[in-house]
Amino acid sequence: MSVKDKVLKKLFAHRLAAIERWRDDPARTQRRTLQGILDDARRTEFAVRHGLDGGCDAEQFARRVEPTDYDSYGYYIERMRSGAGNVACRGKVGMFARSSGTTSSRSKYIPLTGKSLKRCHLRGMADVVALYLAQNPSSRIFSGRTLTLGGSCSREQGRLVGDLSGLLLQNTRYAGRLRMPSFRTALLDDFDRKCEAIVGECIGSDITAFAGVPSWNLALMRRVLEHTGKSDLREVWPHVELFMHGGVSFAPYRKAFEELIPSGEMHYVETYNASEGFFAIADDERRDDMLLMMDYGIYYEFRKGDEVLPLEAVVPGGEYALVITTCGGLWRYEIGDVVRITSVKPYRVKVVGRTRQYINVFGEEVVAENAERALMLAAAECGCQIEEYTVAPRYMTIAAGGAHQWYVEFRRRPLDTEEFADRLDEALRRINSDYDAKRSSTLDRAEVIEVPRGCFERWLKHGHRNKVPRLSNDRTAVESLAEFM
Repeated sequence: MSVKDKVLKKLFAHRLAAIERWRDDPARTQRRTLQGILDDARRTEFAVRHGLDGGCDAEQFARRVEPTDYDSYGYYIERMRSGAGNVACRGKVGMFARSSGTTSSRSKYIPLTGKSLKRCHLRGMADVVALYLAQNPSSRIFSGRTLTLGGSCSREQGRLVGDLSGLLLQNTRYAGRLRMPSFRTALLDDFDRKCEAIVGECIGSDITAFAGVPSWNLALMRRVLEHTGKSDLREVWPHVELFMHGGVSFAPYRKAFEELIPSGEMHYVETYNASEGFFAIADDERRDDMLLMMDYGIYYEFRKGDEVLPLEAVVPGGEYALVITTCGGLWRYEIGDVVRITSVKPYRVKVVGRTRQYINVFGEEVVAENAERALMLAAAECGCQIEEYTVAPRYMTIAAGGAHQWYVEFRRRPLDTEEFADRLDEALRRINSDYDAKRSSTLDRAEVIEVPRGCFERWLKHGHRNKVPRLSNDRTAVESLAEFM
């Protein structure tokens, strides 16, 4: 082991001790987190308006501040974007993470402060490695570099605005010796140019890890193999051992990655992070849930119906909409994700859907987790692989019943697309009783529409999106997608 390896592993081991401390008393850590946020926000516009300036406890806080979402929080977002200071956090906000989302706005602009960047996002990135090393102490990840594929950012009216990954790159130039590609290449806006430049820069380097959104990394890996003529990625980078991913579910991509990197020594670590914050990390490769991180300057609450509960009130197996208050200027903000509490000692979560990303046009109540399970079962039965997908309703007419239309891009096609549609429909009926009931009455069998290879990628680039919307209650997304088919 090199001196560099020893020094870096020692630094990450120090962080593990801090994680163990808050795991022993998460409720106390959360109370201190809320108090710290309230103390920092004294004399801000939000604190004064909501009676927080004199301090309060968690119960008083919950009574004085109504839960909100992006649309209803728009006044404070726009005030911060305009350059006003002391609005919802201390000082002026110099960065905004822009993302698409299930809101009435085309894009969301999430405030990112120096404190939230350092205490939340950067700490989360470091903790991914720390927790991975705890499970894999013989790792040689530091013998090479991590290939990070992210977005870009630019200045708008004196403030940095762009993808969260681009903003993080701007603020971690010091990590250049551990990461590739070059800073200039990493921030290229055009995805094709970026991939071409990465291939040119990184082919001869020793890449030991990847980080980023699965879909974009998969597209990059295919280009690497096309350029080199190799059959799998280990022939290009023999020491690659880790893919740190987040942003979307990894389930539809796992088989494709395992085909591209056929190695029992390859590890996949899931993270639950978003523009609003870094929330959880998979700390045990034997499990499919993630450890909820408590000391990132985020105070967690959980909505069940009309009731918003503190951390101590959630129960294992319960599914809740996640509500957060952060050191970055968000207050009782519902981010739109539904999580299942899988454990309370320690607290672990699994993302099971979106509060707005579901299909319930016909009373079927199908959430993202149902869709992904059915899709994976059908793919396994038909021997095919899924690259991307989105689902929209086919509305009822006088002549025909309603149905779900699955727009699917296959990495490996099924022999019979109609058989695949049958298997998909059968799986969803087994998984979701509401869907099964509607299939016996008002719904026709699921319809599968095959999407040409590369279509989703072109669509995402054109619309400046980071994620494919999985489930929709209208046809806006698929009608836009159809223009690229």
